[in-house]
Amino acid sequence: MLMTRRELLKTASCGFGYLALADLCARAAAAESTNPLEVKPPHFAAKAKRVIFMFMGGAPSHVDTFDYKPKLTSDDGKSVDGKSGGRKYLKSPFKFAKSGKSGLWLPEIFPNLARHADELCLLNSMHTDLPNHPQATIQMHTGNFRFTRPSMGAWVLYGLGSENAELPGFITINGVGGAQSYGSAFLPASYQGTRIESAAGNRAGNRLANIENPRLSAELQRKQLDLLGNLNRDRLKKDDVNPELEGLIESYELAFRMEGAVPQVMDLSSETSATQQAYGLGEKGTENFGRQCLLARRFVEAGVRFVEIGMGGWDQHKDLKARVSANAHAIDKPIAALLADLKQRSLLKDTLLVWGGEFGRTPGAQNNDGRDHNSGGFSMWMAGGGVKGGIRHGATDEHGVKAVDKPMHINDLHATMLNLLGLDHERLTYRYSGRDFRLTDLAGVVHKDVIA
Repeated sequence: MLMTRRELLKTASCGFGYLALADLCARAAAAESTNPLEVKPPHFAAKAKRVIFMFMGGAPSHVDTFDYKPKLTSDDGKSVDGKSGGRKYLKSPFKFAKSGKSGLWLPEIFPNLARHADELCLLNSMHTDLPNHPQATIQMHTGNFRFTRPSMGAWVLYGLGSENAELPGFITINGVGGAQSYGSAFLPASYQGTRIESAAGNRAGNRLANIENPRLSAELQRKQLDLLGNLNRDRLKKDDVNPELEGLIESYELAFRMEGAVPQVMDLSSETSATQQAYGLGEKGTENFGRQCLLARRFVEAGVRFVEIGMGGWDQHKDLKARVSANAHAIDKPIAALLADLKQRSLLKDTLLVWGGEFGRTPGAQNNDGRDHNSGGFSMWMAGGGVKGGIRHGATDEHGVKAVDKPMHINDLHATMLNLLGLDHERLTYRYSGRDFRLTDLAGVVHKDVIA
């Protein structure tokens, strides 16, 4: 990695010749002056170029969605621990059937998604460290629940840059989990996610805060930015090295470019009525998530590197059948449309879709018709972006309590995602506070058997 100018100057007393040092400083200055969001080459040939992460906040029940457990049905009502009066196994209230040529077992609540079974790579052996929502959500997004770390979207943007200079490289729509889930922590601020809020009940759908300046025209804003830019660059010459100020200059410029580009991408009026109908826009229950899925397609098509869309409300401690059914209805049609749309546009082959929550649920009943938290085993799925379709990777035990075959930790998931993007998770590092940090910390194994 090329040293910074400050680091090079410190080495001047260690035997560097003046001309050699001057040359290295010039190269370092040129490297530091480039746009931090410019496209960067991957470590090796990539299968995926971009990511759409669908985060289901609250932890979906894997045994009622993507982890079919016939043993749970046969043991329905039996004691979990063999003692009377304790918690009892609760069978899924939904029927499962083989779907697609691959014969993946999927529940009746996903009739539209079932038609795309051969695109899905079910990750049935996921596990994480804690069954608490806040910590598990942070770990899912950053790889670490103990300390503030950059989010995976920020790491991807840091590693690959962005393909559209007029749009943010990392966007989160209706984000679940707070600022840490899309923050950049100690990475430069230019790598953090741009949050788009959900506008419930607003026919205009989602919106980006402060995208318009109600007081100044575009021409006056340009003059104002030019003045600020000149002042900041004068200060930068005096400081010689000031990464924060360089980032501020670029953020002002990006914000100005976004004023024109973002509203165009977010304007869904150019989509045909058939497309909008396919995503479930205008329909009760599917409007919100359908709009997010359609926006995600438009953003990745426009060159955004990482898009996260979210939906909360998966914390079913009671009313399991009714609430899981409602949630499944909200996402089934939109996700199926997203898969079909990406495939029709030849984008699915290099767009990695990832679906899942922060952990799973217990096979034992809670409150008679609900399930408790379970971090020992749960399911996610991937599609497109170079993964094998129509397969189940790994497994939990016969009741779905714990991952027992090919266990896949959150760090392994991140390592595998980065690998698909052409990034070596052990080489994608950032030096901070005297050590090299990475998304997977000191762990992470690439599960190569999910890669096509």
